[in-house]
Amino acid sequence: MTVRIVTDSACDLTDEEASSLGIDIVPLSIRFGDQQFLDREELSVDDFYRRMAASDDLPQTAAPAPGAFEAVFRRRIAEGADGVVCINLSSGVSATMQSAETGAREITGDIRIIDSRSVTGGLGTMVLAAAEAAGNGASADEVVALVEDLRARTRVYAAIDTLENLKKGGRIGGAQALLGSMLAIKPLIDMSTGVVEEAGRQRTRRKSLAWLRDKVAELVAEGGGGVERLSVMHAKADDIDVLLDMLAPLVDPAATRVGLIGPVVASHGGPGVVGLCFTLRA
Repeated sequence: MTVRIVTDSACDLTDEEASSLGIDIVPLSIRFGDQQFLDREELSVDDFYRRMAASDDLPQTAAPAPGAFEAVFRRRIAEGADGVVCINLSSGVSATMQSAETGAREITGDIRIIDSRSVTGGLGTMVLAAAEAAGNGASADEVVALVEDLRARTRVYAAIDTLENLKKGGRIGGAQALLGSMLAIKPLIDMSTGVVEEAGRQRTRRKSLAWLRDKVAELVAEGGGGVERLSVMHAKADDIDVLLDMLAPLVDPAATRVGLIGPVVASHGGPGVVGLCFTLRA
């Protein structure tokens, strides 16, 4: 049995990670003013950050067209896949999953669409685990069960410098209460349920990084608990090493995945955002 894994470009996997496991990544679109680009295909991560720094316009994102998913699904089925499992960016912040569902309805075949209820490293972790399981011969049912289990245990927290991008992009969600004091604080958000929620507020950037560290410390200290599959994701944050040094006594640095947040999430999180994505130990 051959099961193929599909996701979207909010996963923030590297090209090497995706290609080594045969993962298909369907790109969202990124728009600066009247210019629109396909994420990863027409706009690299480095180009995105250069444009965001130089542009007066906040970048905007758009879900892939259903046809983009349909084309990938058709190709994989035509190549002999017994099933396709598509794991997508949270439906709480994007219409991407709905596009995947629409694309799947046009095809005769075993296509499973899963809402990760997560973003960036949280989504990426589920996709990697699914692809590894599929590569080892897991059925579509087994892959779906694995992802659903990981989804329930995945947590995503972020420290951001400004809420401006979230506010203008309409993704502020449950963090609305932070807007009144957004200039005086460093907001912390919780994306663990797939929508933006307020997690806390600190007066300085270093204290906000310490707050992230303390979330991991609390779980590591719990008897029999802890975290696994830790990803530290950031939007070109120049103080990322500060957070990594804070985390080093708590988790094995060699087992920590460090990566750049891509255009989809960084468009809304803004420059300098730092996120922790991890799975609660079962």
